[in-house]
Amino acid sequence: MKHLKALSIGAALLVAQIGPAQSDDPALIAKARRIHSHVITLDTHNDIEPSNFTPECNYTMRLTTQVNLPKMVEGGMDVSFMIVYVGQGPLTPEGYDHAYKQAIAKFDAIHRLTEQIAPEQIGLALTPADVIALHKQGKKIAVIGVENGYPIGTDIQRVKEFYDRGARYMSLAHNGNSQLADSNTGETQGYDYNNGLSPLGRQVIAEMNRLGIMVDLSHPSKGANLEAMRLSKAPVIASHSAIRALAPGVSRDMDDEQLLALKKNGGVIQIVGFASYLKPESKERTEALMKLYQDLNLVPGPGAGRGARGARAAEPPVRPCPVEGAAGTPGPGRRGGAGGPGRPLPGMEALSPEQRAEYDKRLAEIDAKYPPSPRATVKDLVNHIDYAVKLIGIDHVGISSDFDGGGGIDGWNSAAESFNVTLELVRRGYTEEQIGKLWSGNLLRVWSEVDKTAQKLQKSKE
Repeated sequence: MKHLKALSIGAALLVAQIGPAQSDDPALIAKARRIHSHVITLDTHNDIEPSNFTPECNYTMRLTTQVNLPKMVEGGMDVSFMIVYVGQGPLTPEGYDHAYKQAIAKFDAIHRLTEQIAPEQIGLALTPADVIALHKQGKKIAVIGVENGYPIGTDIQRVKEFYDRGARYMSLAHNGNSQLADSNTGETQGYDYNNGLSPLGRQVIAEMNRLGIMVDLSHPSKGANLEAMRLSKAPVIASHSAIRALAPGVSRDMDDEQLLALKKNGGVIQIVGFASYLKPESKERTEALMKLYQDLNLVPGPGAGRGARGARAAEPPVRPCPVEGAAGTPGPGRRGGAGGPGRPLPGMEALSPEQRAEYDKRLAEIDAKYPPSPRATVKDLVNHIDYAVKLIGIDHVGISSDFDGGGGIDGWNSAAESFNVTLELVRRGYTEEQIGKLWSGNLLRVWSEVDKTAQKLQKSKE
């Protein structure tokens, strides 16, 4: 059983000087394994598909998904924030209704896993205390995060409904401006709310504070994030982001101004193992890919957040249970593709055979003219962690993967390889206490403070 000293909420930990990498001698590896077995490891962003949460096909099996129970056990990963994700669609009653139904299907899937399919192996945590209690029982732990507030539509009562269903963090936008906030994609496609929040978005921030839902800064625009931090009465998180100073031009990453505001807010950035956020492709390759996607209507164009695209894409086809080694069930893949292992590019499934042939031909031409850069590694991930620790301090940095939603790097391509992150942190000179904070302690501190803020706000209105 792992000890809990790394989880003492508010404990004052010394920041070690991060030194050069050490050689991987047996003693260092043994030290890293001991630390990895001691701390509670927590990943704040793992996407899911409801089709993998049925009695016949589920996470008790070693699926090709990057996260499932066998892989969590193999890699010593204790806590998975399973994500209720819905891509941005039209801002219409029909769009909101369809998004809501998709969200509920994912909420239900997570409850089905923890309550019906495998309650002896994994439990759902609703508080930081639940995480510790379930860990003491020797169980794996699921927590629910919501990626994109689009499914709440214009009904603010749905914020409480999502809380009651188990949501413990939520972002206000994804790729494309929502009814709540401008998106990071506004840097190239334009903003709807002057690079900020909508009036409804501001109300949602207040309601999240009142209920105890962590505000997630991953995906909204810089202006929206700065506004959210000014408004929030509780610390916030960036559930899966990286450092823009090390990956110039990546709008999904946080620049130093946002990071310093995050420190002032008391929040935490969960540095994400997503290759293109850590080590982006060349400008020429990126531009060529975006032109290809736009020509085939595979990404939202300007005005997408305003409902310009109209009709939604066709429903994805039913696939066989993706058990590893089974015929016709490819694994997550090395690079994950533009949309990620569990998330194809929006609209890809609606391409005609002729359009798919054009896509493949042009992608091959782009690969030949602008070869993809070497994939990011665990060392690149920890370079981003180092940068954040030096700029804003060890108390404000954590770790995430975005597995099954595009994440994965060489050395950490599934939950089964999670030890490699701890090993690299030990190579850099991080202590056990610091590694415990990075893997879970900081996130649990923020979550605890969000809960305390909610209790005060509710009490003040009694």
